[in-house]
Amino acid sequence: MSSDHTSSAPRRTLRLRRESWGFVIGSFLFGLAATRMYGQAVGPEIDNITYFVGSLFFTTAGFIQLRLSGRPVPGEESATVERYDWWAALIQFVGTLLFNVSTGVVLIQSLTVEQDRVWGWRPDLFGSTAFLVASGLAVVATTETDKLWDPHARNWRSTWLNMIGSVAFGVSAVGAYIVPGTDALKNPTIADLGTFVGAVCFLVAALLMRPPHPRYSPNQARTRS
Repeated sequence: MSSDHTSSAPRRTLRLRRESWGFVIGSFLFGLAATRMYGQAVGPEIDNITYFVGSLFFTTAGFIQLRLSGRPVPGEESATVERYDWWAALIQFVGTLLFNVSTGVVLIQSLTVEQDRVWGWRPDLFGSTAFLVASGLAVVATTETDKLWDPHARNWRSTWLNMIGSVAFGVSAVGAYIVPGTDALKNPTIADLGTFVGAVCFLVAALLMRPPHPRYSPNQARTRS
């Protein structure tokens, strides 16, 4: 093994750990903000700040994941799994940016509009769709390398947890639809529950794929979220 490869392996492992922790922290903040107990205790402004900060951790982790997926865009000579993996990372990163925008808009509104018209952020349609598409591509990539049903594989469990989380975010987006002519959500309970379930799924998935610190595992096998 070359010295360059030996020195790059710990760096990659550290980046994977940062990616995992970014998703863990972002998911935790989303899940926390989705609970009504927290929202009622801190108020809508702090609740929306929590969502916004969580979205920044998601974006940071998504950017690391995209960088680790390789550059430039995989071509025809690349393996099928590499292409699906890269596109999944790219689309998910776009989804995190969309969540940055939507959480930021809701945060600004909560700080500027009348108190009785303020509501908490919920996953928007565009960001949720991006997450769902990315999760679907990740499932295809996992199927190419493993099996469609392989619950003992850590990568398989993480991928499907992300898929379930993306579906939950999509359900939340539907529940958060604003009824025309009113300021009311279509189904606030579903919106909150979907956000919470999705956040928990993303958190567990990130923990599953978190590699040990390189100082304790110098021969860490290559993993990917």
